[in-house]
Amino acid sequence: MRALITGITGMVGSHLADFLIDNTDWEVHGLMRWRSPLDNLSNHIERINAGDRVFCHYGDLRDSQSIDKVVSDVKPDYVFHLAAQSYPKTSFDAPLDTYETNIQGTSRVLEALKKYAPKAIIHVCASSEVFGRVSKEDLPISEECSFHPASPYAISKVGTDLIGRYYAEAFDMTVMTTRMFTHTGPRRGDVFAESTFAKQIALAEAGLVKPVIKVGNLESLRTVADVCDAVRAYFLLVTKNPQKGGYYNIGGTHTCKIGDILNDLIALSPIKDSLEIETDPDRLRPIDADLQVPDTSKFTAHTGWKPEIPYQTTLADLLNYWRDRVESSENGFLVR
Repeated sequence: MRALITGITGMVGSHLADFLIDNTDWEVHGLMRWRSPLDNLSNHIERINAGDRVFCHYGDLRDSQSIDKVVSDVKPDYVFHLAAQSYPKTSFDAPLDTYETNIQGTSRVLEALKKYAPKAIIHVCASSEVFGRVSKEDLPISEECSFHPASPYAISKVGTDLIGRYYAEAFDMTVMTTRMFTHTGPRRGDVFAESTFAKQIALAEAGLVKPVIKVGNLESLRTVADVCDAVRAYFLLVTKNPQKGGYYNIGGTHTCKIGDILNDLIALSPIKDSLEIETDPDRLRPIDADLQVPDTSKFTAHTGWKPEIPYQTTLADLLNYWRDRVESSENGFLVR
């Protein structure tokens, strides 16, 4: 069996590659841009060089020819379409790039699969951000909750979600879409709230920055899952009686405000008593999806999946990841 992971160099894509190598005998093929760093795949470099189960292919979601070539060469049995411009805050500054990459890019991937691998079992990763501005009366959020996107990123993921379902219905392809709620852990990009908190704490512990944690909106409510639980869910999605056109909410069980995540990370630090918190206007979104609490009963009933990794373990793993990166860095880091 061959799996194709678009965005294999990202946090989720690389953890999914880890999971598939450890738990299946599949070949793992990854789509990546030529300039993408390989840090997140460092534990697979020997395999990649030896052509041993892990293979990297260059392509770009904005280039149809490159996508066609990768899909026609690999002819995957399973596809995990994870690649995206995935930063909501960035999407306010670059909305057209976000739409082009996420909406048209998804269409290009599915069109190539329709031509070269029409029997593939396909996971299209949308986002909980599609629900956007949700009222308290609609919590927890079910799959049938209305879309009310609150950023260009969220709008692009509405398009991603609908395109996936369209290809399932129009062309009888086995395409399923997911709306994964907040998930984090090692390799999380530093543009996301909990990861930038952990990074800033690690930098302050090392004496590289002042003990001041810059923050945005701390009042948003989030349900947090571990990235390793997330990729296990994605595997079950495509292997446990996959349903053409299925769409599912997936998320953790620990619900808290972003400010609580910050306080819990600070509590893990030996310099917790000296850390200060400062609101940075540049970290605030024009509008925010501030109630992100999922109802995951549909997915759980279908696959039997449930989160296994405790919230505190996830935070400790994230903070230790940034401590290790700071310790091993020779050139330092931007504080962002």
